[in-house]
Amino acid sequence: MSTDRHQLPVIVIGAGPIGLAAAAHLLDRGIEPLVLEAGPSAGHAVREWSHVRLFSPWSEVVDPAAEKLLAPTGWVRPEGTAYPSGGDWAARYLQPLAEVLGDKVRFNSRVTGVTRAGRDRIVDADREQQPFAVHVTHPDGSEERLLARAVIDASGTWSTPSPLGGNGLPALGERAAAARISYQVPDLKDPAVRARYAGKRTAVIGSGASAFTALAYLAELAKDAPGTHTTWVLRRGISGSTFGGGEADQLPARGALGLRAKAAVDEGYADAVTGFHTTEVAREGDQLVLIAEDDRRLAPVDEIIVLTGFRPDLTFLDELRLALDARLQAPVELAPLIDPNVHSCGTVYPHGVNELSHSEQDIYLVGMKSYGRAPTFLAMTGYEQVRSIAAALAGDREAAERVELTLPDTGVCGGAGLFDEPTTQPEADSAGCCSTNTTGGGC
Repeated sequence: MSTDRHQLPVIVIGAGPIGLAAAAHLLDRGIEPLVLEAGPSAGHAVREWSHVRLFSPWSEVVDPAAEKLLAPTGWVRPEGTAYPSGGDWAARYLQPLAEVLGDKVRFNSRVTGVTRAGRDRIVDADREQQPFAVHVTHPDGSEERLLARAVIDASGTWSTPSPLGGNGLPALGERAAAARISYQVPDLKDPAVRARYAGKRTAVIGSGASAFTALAYLAELAKDAPGTHTTWVLRRGISGSTFGGGEADQLPARGALGLRAKAAVDEGYADAVTGFHTTEVAREGDQLVLIAEDDRRLAPVDEIIVLTGFRPDLTFLDELRLALDARLQAPVELAPLIDPNVHSCGTVYPHGVNELSHSEQDIYLVGMKSYGRAPTFLAMTGYEQVRSIAAALAGDREAAERVELTLPDTGVCGGAGLFDEPTTQPEADSAGCCSTNTTGGGC
């Protein structure tokens, strides 16, 4: 192929917080970006949890290069100590940023495959000299092939929630019961969603902040709708840290959320079942019964909410040579830094191009997707990732390897908070973060 790949754009997959920040950093370096978003608008995944509030304040979820682009338009960063909801984040920051980027962002453009032009996975000859070929599908079924000098995959993990099954596979009967199973925190302010759970018995599976949020929401619903009850299913036991740090939590909103979840159990609105690894979802009349690996059967429920995390969709990258950790499905150099057995989001060392590189040059997984199956992610970490990558693509290796982010060692992680929590909490002095259980977009 005669195309000079360095004259081609860098294709960014996903117009969420990290993808749009990547475009801003590339432009700041004089590199042409092209952002491809499968959804119809900026922050499409974020909008799907628009009713949930972040633990991170505005001061931590606006990228500096993006703000530099927005400033000439008259855009003003919202009050730094205020905590946005997902809807706020999308409407007040992501949408304006996409508008500034203009035709550098294409919506309704789903990436279905990435490879080297004229080379499949096994071909070595002149591989690194070939541009990337990115296959895109549109809602009308039409397809196109775009060429790129590099690819930054910021597509997140929202579209691939982890299943109900305790062994990582869908439980038997899970797919058949799909109409009665949800994989996100319900928006009980929506009348249709409220009617789905009011007066019903619901099983909530998960042990993170998303599960806390669902428990608290359903407990509030139970006060108004008799017969509403929740069975909280945990794969592990309950310990002193199950509900977070409570009043001692350095993120007050997160501590309050844990206390509200605990209250839901203590006040009888929810029953906790521990050490339960689901293998089957069986039907009993009009209800569903969860069956565990040890043959325990729970009381029948009407609805199931699965909040067991997310995982990366790697299928469209299958023709590339990615070096991924066998457990976390994160880049091999990054995986030890984010291993949830060792780290919380407050103890993850800021990282960049070195930790995100693969044997296949110039392909990068960033943002939530770079964390694979690790459960927590900071927007600030993602912004540092794409700053470093943009510097590397511009040939500024010194800047690429320089750490420009300092994270506090808080030991505090979790997901987004309840929508009706106060929007400002000045006493919070540590970096907020969010869980892939909740958002898939980072916060």
